[in-house]
Amino acid sequence: MSNREYPLYTIKNNCLDCYKCVRRCPVKAIKIEDNSAQIVPELCIACGTCYKVCPAKAKQARNDLVRAKHLLNSGKDVYVSLAPSWIAEFEGISTEQMIASLRRLGFKGVGETAVGAEEVSASIAKILEQNSRGLFLSTACPAVVEYINKYMPSMSRYFTPLLSPLLAHCRLMKEKLGHDIEVVFIGPCIAKKLEADRHSDLLSLSLTFADLHQWLKDSGINPTEIRTSVYDKFTLQKAAEGTAYPIEGGMIETIKPYTSSQKSYMTQISGIKHIRKELENLDIETIDRPVFIECLACPGGCVCGPCVSSKKSGFGKRMDVLKNSDFSTMAGKRQPQVNINEGYDTCPIENKEFSEAEIRKALNFIGKYNIEDEINCNGCGYDTCRNFAKAMLLGKAEPEMCVSNMKQQAQRKANALLRCIPSPIVIVNNDLKIYEYNEKFIESFWSDEEHKELYKKEDLRGANLRDFVSFTNLFSASIDLEQDIRKEHIKFKNRLYDVVVFNIDKKKIVGGIIQDVTTMEMKKEQIAEKAKDVIKKNLATVQQIACTLGEHMAETEILLRSIAHDYADTDGEDYNG
Repeated sequence: MSNREYPLYTIKNNCLDCYKCVRRCPVKAIKIEDNSAQIVPELCIACGTCYKVCPAKAKQARNDLVRAKHLLNSGKDVYVSLAPSWIAEFEGISTEQMIASLRRLGFKGVGETAVGAEEVSASIAKILEQNSRGLFLSTACPAVVEYINKYMPSMSRYFTPLLSPLLAHCRLMKEKLGHDIEVVFIGPCIAKKLEADRHSDLLSLSLTFADLHQWLKDSGINPTEIRTSVYDKFTLQKAAEGTAYPIEGGMIETIKPYTSSQKSYMTQISGIKHIRKELENLDIETIDRPVFIECLACPGGCVCGPCVSSKKSGFGKRMDVLKNSDFSTMAGKRQPQVNINEGYDTCPIENKEFSEAEIRKALNFIGKYNIEDEINCNGCGYDTCRNFAKAMLLGKAEPEMCVSNMKQQAQRKANALLRCIPSPIVIVNNDLKIYEYNEKFIESFWSDEEHKELYKKEDLRGANLRDFVSFTNLFSASIDLEQDIRKEHIKFKNRLYDVVVFNIDKKKIVGGIIQDVTTMEMKKEQIAEKAKDVIKKNLATVQQIACTLGEHMAETEILLRSIAHDYADTDGEDYNG
């Protein structure tokens, strides 16, 4: 399965390496690869936690809008199964306006998923009445079903053998409206996309409330302004008590009217971590009556699902849902209309075991050499250093995720640089208080006469830089201007310095490299003086050579003229003779 075929995926370029998704994922289904947090579908339960907590919106739910629009254009009759939590998400919109808006998008009709919930409640009540004892777990939440099937497979046999409320509603709609219709779910849940993928015969697509918000906006439909008609009502029937399902304990409230309160016991657990804790510590052998547990992945219920945008309080959402529920009519009297029996197959995750030597080697790689080094800070996203080491061995984590080790490495590198650079170095904060320095700084600027009474030579951290050098204005300017500053040939106590001040943390911390160039400048002056002496000597030599050459040229010219004259005289005598 490719990255974007699964209901959840990561936009790699948006990932900020914050590891927040790793920390919050209840099953650690995140793999760090090339500094990007990728979802591992085989491990994921599609609860949407990573989607909710990602600060960079790098985690995205699969967008099925294009498929939904194509389905509407196919000529088939397409109906909506609308989650009852819509009432808490779309505030100020009446039922008729919501139905009219969906029909304007092209849907044939709109049914309430809560009708399927009522089918489930009536069926669960029968199961509880027919059994004298035993544990029964709800299957309403697909994320919980996925979690137990993968991570607690031994508990899957306690599932109530029924379809989820959504799939029950789909089956009911197909039975009543025709098996050739298409059904699209709209709700707050990402895990419902898994149900659509695995039960395409009942559910064609699953859209989120976020998808619906976007679709209405793109289509220019404002539900608060839309005109309604007598046809804008729910298909088949309006739900009554079933609309309480999206809140914690809502499912139990719909079952209670059917059962004897003295015979069975019902309770509710929300949140994957709480479900794990309760089921792991549950002694099933001691159960002496039918016990039903309503399990929800999202704390607060579906009204607090991953794709809910309403900022209303959980209590406010709960009240909205209860106002829309009716427990006075058919509650406790309803009979199931269709067969919603279902079996659940486990797909357990195999936990690879590692030897102590392998774990120890991985721990050593991140600087954890003994038990004291295992600080279990949770910065990497794992609750213990050992679990992080196992994740590295599984290829799910990278060493750079260990915050404490990276900090220690950075400190060691910084200390090495401070120690090895031959020039004085000092790092100060925006108050010019010394944050870090090297030995060369002390050698260059410490004076027993000036500083002995003020500071301890062994540790100058917190000391005021103004007490050691006069050119602190360069440091202040670098902090204020948020830029690096270089200044050459600064005179201080008969010495010359070249100073470079650089930003480390803007407006907060700057560092300075101070190079003593006094000796260098003296050497330059000495070289210049020697060069002048050499030039003078060279000029004298050149002048002497020139004079000598001049004298030689004159003597040569005289000699040549004399020879020429003598030759001319001899030649004339021969001719005359």
